[in-house]
Amino acid sequence: MTGIRDDFLATARTAARLLRDPAVAARWDGPSALAEFSVGGLAGHLAYQVLAVPTILAGPVPHEPTIPVLEHYGQVAWVGTAPDEDINVRIRAGGDQEAADGPDALAARVDAALAELDAGLVEEPDRAVRIPFWGPWSLTLDDLLVTRMMELAVHSDDLAVSVGVPTPELPAGAVDTVVDLLSRLAVRRHGPTAVLRALSRAERAPTTITAF
Repeated sequence: MTGIRDDFLATARTAARLLRDPAVAARWDGPSALAEFSVGGLAGHLAYQVLAVPTILAGPVPHEPTIPVLEHYGQVAWVGTAPDEDINVRIRAGGDQEAADGPDALAARVDAALAELDAGLVEEPDRAVRIPFWGPWSLTLDDLLVTRMMELAVHSDDLAVSVGVPTPELPAGAVDTVVDLLSRLAVRRHGPTAVLRALSRAERAPTTITAF
């Protein structure tokens, strides 16, 4: 198994444990730290990052062109959009749909997906895969897992903050992968000088170097 696949599975298990934290169920219907997302909807969106993978692997190899991961983020519709734009409304609706049966059912589905991935992910070639609502392109499987790892890392923090529990610690390899991706996206968005200053010179640091 590649390091990426090990790290994805370990990160997904960390998210699965967070979904079973009693604080998540206790605040399920309340607002989350993200605008317009309930805690339940955010939990559903977090869970989707795991639940989507077995479904993707069960589908046919796509015919759409396979592009690099940075090019992917240059084309996805949600980057730079406001919370009330259609793509974000659809994302929140998807989270609500995943969470519709409640916290226990959602956590059980994630556990089942993880068991399936534990049994089969190692055997999968690094072939083209895609999520249809992205647009007319594909990623390699390992690049897809990098994107899902980033989502799991970011939204695990969002969910933990939302319910008042510590943000889960991620495997070191996953942290390296996610920080590398976000850093490259930040450089593309803000330029190398801004990112270098933010990381090394507090007196000249820009206000933000967020990747999105």
